Amino acid sequence: MIGFAYIGFGYFDFKYLLFALPGLLLAMYAQWKVSSAYSQMAQVPARMSGAQAARRILDAAGLEDVEIEQVGGHLSDHYDPSSKVVRLSPEVYSGYSMSSVGIAAHEVGHAIQDARHYSPLVIRNLAVPAASFGGNMASILMMIAFGFIMAGMAKFGSIFLLLGIVGFALTVFFQLVNLPVEFDASSRAKTELVSHGIISGSELPYVSKVLNAAALTYVAGTLSSVMTLVYYLMQYAAMSDRDG
Repeated sequence: MIGFAYIGFGYFDFKYLLFALPGLLLAMYAQWKVSSAYSQMAQVPARMSGAQAARRILDAAGLEDVEIEQVGGHLSDHYDPSSKVVRLSPEVYSGYSMSSVGIAAHEVGHAIQDARHYSPLVIRNLAVPAASFGGNMASILMMIAFGFIMAGMAKFGSIFLLLGIVGFALTVFFQLVNLPVEFDASSRAKTELVSHGIISGSELPYVSKVLNAAALTYVAGTLSSVMTLVYYLMQYAAMSDRDG
């Protein structure tokens, strides 16, 4: 029988673990690294708060029109390209630490990308609706496919499985495009922090520790999605070979 990872149907293919486990383990390690790095670097003082650092970098880049807002939540920091607003969590907004200025500068890096029309960011923003729709539909289509297969209608099942794979592939594409966007934002953050005297060159490793740990979470998420896509493709290929 073609195996799927749908526990809700009372069936679980343990071969799926071979594909999911590497990404899961890396994700767990990445989350630990982020928490550990953030906590450690939150104890290392900086010359200004995250909000002040963000404002200095934005103004120096000619982005005086980009607002900075405080938003609730822990590490909920992000840049909103539709509103042209950098939103920082309370501890980053008000914190005078290497963690705060590093994360704030990273989000400002996205604002600079947006202003400079950085190609991967443009592609990522265009892919958001398709990736969101594809990701939501993929799980539904996969369940329909599994239902047909369990009912002995493998041909219909393979059609819905292929559609589900296409939907899920849109999400994977988004995550792959997102990697260079995040890496570039961190690179810009480090450069801007040093060039504007917010941190010294000797303090750069402190900020890098936080940003590198955060980057690992994106790598883990992408790896997990890619491995899951490979699993589904192998399932589809096995079904096609059997039906052929």
